[in-house]
Amino acid sequence: MKGVNGNILRVDLATGKLAVEAIPEDHYRLYLGGRGLIAHTLLTEVPRGADPFGPENRLVFALGTLTGHPFVGSGRNSVGCKSPLSGGYGESEAGGFWGAELKRAGFEAIILEGISPKPVYLSIKDGNPEIRKADHLWGMETADTQAAIREELGDKRIRTAVIGPAGEKRVRFACILNDITHAAGRTGMGAVMGSKRLKAIAVRGSHPPEVADKEKLHALNRLMHQKYKELSKHWRYGTGSEMIAYEAAGNTPVRNFKGGRFPGVEKINVQVLCKKYLEKMDNCYGCPIRCKRVVKLQEPFCVDPVYGGPEYETLAALGSNCGIDNLEALMKANEICNRCGIDTISTGVAISFAMECAEKGILSREDTDGLDLSFGNAEAMLRMVEQIALRKGFGDLLAEGTKRASERIGKGSGEWAMQVKGAELPMHEPRHKQAMGLHYSMHVTGADHSTGIHDTEAMDKETGATLYQKGFSAQLTNTLGICKFVPWSEAQVREAVEYVTGWPLTAQDLMQVVERGVALARIFNIREGFTEKDDALPKRFEASPPDGPLKGLDPERFAEARKTYYRLMGWDESGVPTPSRLAELQIGWAAKYLIP
Repeated sequence: MKGVNGNILRVDLATGKLAVEAIPEDHYRLYLGGRGLIAHTLLTEVPRGADPFGPENRLVFALGTLTGHPFVGSGRNSVGCKSPLSGGYGESEAGGFWGAELKRAGFEAIILEGISPKPVYLSIKDGNPEIRKADHLWGMETADTQAAIREELGDKRIRTAVIGPAGEKRVRFACILNDITHAAGRTGMGAVMGSKRLKAIAVRGSHPPEVADKEKLHALNRLMHQKYKELSKHWRYGTGSEMIAYEAAGNTPVRNFKGGRFPGVEKINVQVLCKKYLEKMDNCYGCPIRCKRVVKLQEPFCVDPVYGGPEYETLAALGSNCGIDNLEALMKANEICNRCGIDTISTGVAISFAMECAEKGILSREDTDGLDLSFGNAEAMLRMVEQIALRKGFGDLLAEGTKRASERIGKGSGEWAMQVKGAELPMHEPRHKQAMGLHYSMHVTGADHSTGIHDTEAMDKETGATLYQKGFSAQLTNTLGICKFVPWSEAQVREAVEYVTGWPLTAQDLMQVVERGVALARIFNIREGFTEKDDALPKRFEASPPDGPLKGLDPERFAEARKTYYRLMGWDESGVPTPSRLAELQIGWAAKYLIP
């Protein structure tokens, strides 16, 4: 195959056995890497009811077709497993340089199974994998881990995917960090990596696979290098440059998604952050856009620039959603999350959930280790971030995620757990971006913004059709290993796939690749007991906040849009993929997993 290594590395951590498996060309053409390979692996290899932290779970790192090739935005990879947060299909993506390095090191995917008796890390150099002891690394924070591995292997250019103490302690929303600042943040990938006692995967490669048409691919790439400044002005300050406009429109969540105004957004917006504390803008592999902020602070907190800087999701989750307008505290919270390896979205939503429980008298200071968990208390927020990351005190409960925490707390607190399928909501208000809200409710991993669409029209029967038509384009990036921030057209992406592989795939071909992955992941969830009742948002979003522009979602229109989406997907009225649609997608074999 052109442009593809054609090899998967399989690692049995229990025995230390390493095996290289070839990817049949017809199999790869069906899935094109990323989510497709992950969903196929999890459905066929992880048994029904498997413990996410048990040896039967698989942790799969998968590159996309375009990952690591000279194509702006091709620095991304996917990671998947049975999620410890939802108990269903789990997947996350990360940028940086690690994925591109793995492509150069000779593998398209790594499948990890079993549990190592002792802490280890995996080293891969130009097709040669090795399991190495990591007792001396266990307990280290992420940047220290990377530095120690580079020193031990004698190569400062090694790229790492690492977990921090939160992953080791199985915080259910622990993440995996590529190059320290690029997080595979959602659904608990780092917790599963920690459960397998795998501290890191270090890669170094120098032999990228040969593409089908090098000249045409380079010409296409040069075109973006010539026009990116004009086409990507929106990302000049990175994510969240429109925070003030977001707050005015109601898009930025406020106080655990209760809604309303948050004047403090003026103090924590991206322009203020960049003006006062920006060290530089950083980038991912092969990308000139440089949308990653790196910040530095000495007082009142010391913030190390090695851990990058807060993105929009972080500023909103730990800021406005917790009622906090202390920018310096948010910078420090982001650093703690990256040091320890936890998802800033779930962390912020877990803390805002606890703040609302405290506000309503469900939690006392005795319950929260003496902390005053009032909305707006920046000091308490920082303490809770640390306690969650290290599973200390009350933080041990929040480290379970809001769904499990609310079940433990009881007293009606589930009403304030802002989650779908166990995954906390990202920072785009579903009452404002209603198509995104529909996507939150139905996405296989639970609430996810990176694969949703940002339409702001009011919910109606056409919203399901809009999500079906536009949603595949949004999710194609996770299959191909490219960044949705780069303004490639659909035609250019299709051309790039052809120039890399030599396969003249149509737009319909690519959409079917995406749909295969979605269908297999959906079947995985159904097999694990999920039903259409899990395709729902928290009841809070049916209400209109007393102030601000948001209006509650109409539950009848929402249900109608969901049914429209089911129908267009070729699913039955309960959201189950039909045998006929599976046959059309050339995955008819998957129907057997729907049988109880």
